[in-house]
Amino acid sequence: MTTALGATPTIVLVGHGMVGQRFLEALAERGLTATHRVVVLCEEPRPAYDRVALTSYFSGKTPEDLSMTDMEFIKDHGIELYVGDPAETVDRAARSVTARSGQVFAYDTLVLATGSYPFVPPVPNKDAEGCFVYRTIEDLLAIEEYAKTRATTGAVVGGGLLGLEAAGALKGLGLATHIVEFAPRLMPVQVDEGGGTALLRTIEGMGLTVHTDVGTQEILTGEDGSVSGMKLSDGSELPTDMVVFSAGVRPRDHLARDCGLAVGERGGITVDEQCRTVTDPHIFAIGECALASDGRVYGLVAPGYEQAQTAAATIASDEAAFVGADLSTKLKLLGVDVASFGDAHGTTADCLDVVYSDSRAGLYKKLVIGADGTLLGGILIGDAEAYGTLRALTGSVPPISPESLVLPAGADSGARLGPSALPDEAIICSCHNVSKGTIRGAVTEHKCTTVPEVKKCTKAGTGCGSCVKVLGQLVNAELEASGVEVDKGLCGCFAQTREELYEIVLALRITSYQDLLDRYGREGARAGDGCEVCKPAVGSIIASLAPTIGASGYVLEGEQAALQDTNDHFLANLQKNGSYSVVPRIPGGEIAPEKLIVIGEIARDFGLYTKITGGQRIDMFGARVEQLPLIWARLVDASFESGHAYGKALRTVKSCVGQTWCRYGVQDSVRMAIDLELRYRGLRSPHKLKSAVSGCQRECAEAQSKDFGVIATANGWNLYVGGNGGATPRHADLLAQDLSDAELVRLIDRFLMFYIRTADRLERTSTWLERIPGGLDHVRDVVVHDSLGICDELEQLMRAHVAHYRDEWAETINDPEKLARFVSFVNAPDTPDPVVAFVPERDQIKPDLPLLSIGLRPADDVLEGSAR
Repeated sequence: MTTALGATPTIVLVGHGMVGQRFLEALAERGLTATHRVVVLCEEPRPAYDRVALTSYFSGKTPEDLSMTDMEFIKDHGIELYVGDPAETVDRAARSVTARSGQVFAYDTLVLATGSYPFVPPVPNKDAEGCFVYRTIEDLLAIEEYAKTRATTGAVVGGGLLGLEAAGALKGLGLATHIVEFAPRLMPVQVDEGGGTALLRTIEGMGLTVHTDVGTQEILTGEDGSVSGMKLSDGSELPTDMVVFSAGVRPRDHLARDCGLAVGERGGITVDEQCRTVTDPHIFAIGECALASDGRVYGLVAPGYEQAQTAAATIASDEAAFVGADLSTKLKLLGVDVASFGDAHGTTADCLDVVYSDSRAGLYKKLVIGADGTLLGGILIGDAEAYGTLRALTGSVPPISPESLVLPAGADSGARLGPSALPDEAIICSCHNVSKGTIRGAVTEHKCTTVPEVKKCTKAGTGCGSCVKVLGQLVNAELEASGVEVDKGLCGCFAQTREELYEIVLALRITSYQDLLDRYGREGARAGDGCEVCKPAVGSIIASLAPTIGASGYVLEGEQAALQDTNDHFLANLQKNGSYSVVPRIPGGEIAPEKLIVIGEIARDFGLYTKITGGQRIDMFGARVEQLPLIWARLVDASFESGHAYGKALRTVKSCVGQTWCRYGVQDSVRMAIDLELRYRGLRSPHKLKSAVSGCQRECAEAQSKDFGVIATANGWNLYVGGNGGATPRHADLLAQDLSDAELVRLIDRFLMFYIRTADRLERTSTWLERIPGGLDHVRDVVVHDSLGICDELEQLMRAHVAHYRDEWAETINDPEKLARFVSFVNAPDTPDPVVAFVPERDQIKPDLPLLSIGLRPADDVLEGSAR
């Protein structure tokens, strides 16, 4: 069926990738979705997703996490989105597009955003089973499946940006990985010889094998026709089970060729400065399929976004032009910072290089300086901290010497340069072309006070994300310049943050809350009683540092008892009817039948409701406060201990059955889970901690939804951090790979103590990881590479915790003074609370809540405390 041209003009967008989605947003921003019918033909089986972050799929992100398409946006703007239904032909004379489904759409304006396709060298057997490209989510799913079932070794053809990402993905899947690059160095477009050498050394140090200055001549196959190896141009053969081609891309311009639009000699739909095709004024081309007016095909997302905005502005009859774009790039490849900007290779006449290189640390920094002192460009390998500032300064004479811009902090006595030194016209976010002046305006004119608010107002930081750190620095600087005082104190009692209080307690060995308040509290709070915010927070700090600072680690000891939250007061979880739940520790979820019987007998004798928890433990509900010590005594006699379900501490370390029982398991996950849970039990922290250990990549223990999760590989263990379930789920990030048992424990020790040291009050690891400056990269630098030189101290703090651990239940039942607190009424210690009552349900009990709502005493048919 053909949709006829009518009164409402129609815009047809062919292709729905990142650039296509940005084009739709630009149409909406200009009000064109309200005046035009907008049709989108999407080839892939899913709408636009973040192709830049594609490799993060192998670090735990799902295809849904990568999505860039808000379906509410599509619905609200009346956009007709056809997923999995690409355009097949364009009839320029009739101004119509025919989709694969057979539908025909008439258009007034056609926008081609068809992107690019992977280039596969024309070598024999390039289509053999086991050969893949690295471009879409479907490609990744196919690679993952093949790697898990058919391969132990993989090779990537291409050592550029995507090639290194693909290599990282194969390594993460547990494959011995090779990189084959035809050029004499890795990333030949972005880095020079010195940068390539530094990058090569770092990547080889990770266990990958790199073959440069050599090409692929043939894919070798076995008797079954699947990949068995590669024949290289130097005559050697490389055994491999799978090959991933990532040797560059080519513009997808077949629709344009078929309908007679002009294309470049090497591909790309020829467009003018308005991104309108030079052949047909009714057709535009944007993104990787377009040959821009400067004769280039841009393969980065930022130029594509700019083209999308230019096309939308032109359709709206506004003035706009795309005459070229910044090709600066900042990436993290295989965990290594790599950045280049401006004239990185020094092609400008009479330019000079300023170079800093540290082979041992894997650092390489080069700035290209013009004869007049202008910063022309640069390359950063291993440390791209200054990328945002340097890129924004490109084209100007920096206010400090070039040497100060590349030397590490402390290596020279010169002034350091921050984002505040940038001019207002400096572009901070190249993805969305947002200047420093626009960011300042968001704070001063639009009253934004946080980075998320500025992101929403300006779109800065919502593209590749490389500018987020500079963005945060600018927002804070502007707030301070505007006289906005942001009180970062913990509460009204302390002007210090939780992190600062932790350092004070540790450095001065302060063991008393009152001492800390009197010495470091706000003027009006000293000698006072404190508040419900700082008391448990300081109590947690003292408890976590107790062995080191000489304090008692027992939370009911002396002053500590008065600092605790409700649950910690009675070492149990308060429930909605005033009763408590009891959760004994079951390390790794492993329990002997005899212990199961003990729990059953206790639950029966005390009339408790029992439930198996999501953390692989058994929870017993309905205990009155005076019953708690009696229940604990029987549990302790059976070698149980507190599971700390009530505290801001380690809760559980879940596990699957691992290689002991499971035919897919590659490591003993139960043994590791038990070891970790027994090591970190009782560790007090800013918020609760959860963990899990999976015995293989099938991830049955759901380790990537935990604060720290462990997944077995054929070579050891992968460690993930910062995950979270609950109301705001977050997949954990990969911190380190293929660790031995000792390496794994050492890194977890460091990670947990660094989190406890620097997190805010009641801040989960997931929130902390996103808030802390530098995020995961900084945390990795600190706990893996010891960039702050504190790892010995962190390990010592954990060793002290492990050595001094005591079970709180056992401590309590052996102390008559502590037992005195476990009563419902201080003046009538033998009287149970009459309001705590239950009614039967499904052969167990439940709280009698209607009774509570009217405040009546229980009737005779209501169960009091235990089942009759």
